[in-house]
Amino acid sequence: MKLRHNYHTHTSRCKHAKGSDRDYIEAAIAAGIRTLGISDHVPLPYHNGYVSNLRMAVEDIGEYFETFSSLREEYRGRIELLIGFEVEYFPKMFDEVLSILDDYPCDYLLLGQHEIEDEQNEPYLGKAFSDKKTLERHTDMTIEAIETGEFLYLAHPDIANFVGDEEFYLQQARRVCRAAKEAELPLEINILGMRDLRWYPRGLFFEAAAEEGNTLIFGIDAHAPEQFTDEKALEAERDCIEFAESFELEILDKIL
Repeated sequence: MKLRHNYHTHTSRCKHAKGSDRDYIEAAIAAGIRTLGISDHVPLPYHNGYVSNLRMAVEDIGEYFETFSSLREEYRGRIELLIGFEVEYFPKMFDEVLSILDDYPCDYLLLGQHEIEDEQNEPYLGKAFSDKKTLERHTDMTIEAIETGEFLYLAHPDIANFVGDEEFYLQQARRVCRAAKEAELPLEINILGMRDLRWYPRGLFFEAAAEEGNTLIFGIDAHAPEQFTDEKALEAERDCIEFAESFELEILDKIL
């Protein structure tokens, strides 16, 4: 198996990725990618003066679409470019986010729930925690997001770095996997997590996915062009494929 379609790619606009737009495209072509989805972190419409250091500003959206629409035409026949966003589901501003995006030719949205309800006031759940209520709230929010029907797939579904009771973790993972299964929403095996030896992909989460019979998809989650092509990229892809195949679940290649 070889990864040919990737829908999880960031750009320097998010302030924590590097490389030019063209460099990402050229690297993807060199890696044999046929469909490249650009899915930078969606701008959030804060109205209290808060400025995120993890995403583009709302006023950058027009340039984002103009640039990649032009590049899509330039590279037509060499690679298919899709333009979307990775989105946190924050209920108080989700409708406004969708309303803003209605003005643009957005191809898809990925669900990436890094916090629970608010980036400004809630902790990033990649930091180890053991509070059961926090994990349960994150599970509830993820399921609520899935049920909106707005998302292509669930990115790094095992992002919550819960280090408490494993049986409780499994209970919550089963809830997420069951909701995704009912919504026919694929779960991502995150290649960046494997590359950087993070806490995900987490076997315990995907044991729950195997119980529920979920569908899987790979996402490079690229934050630099070399994450398509260097030796670490190839090794992480091989390791993710082996990891995914061990659960004997359907693995999607192309989704759009």
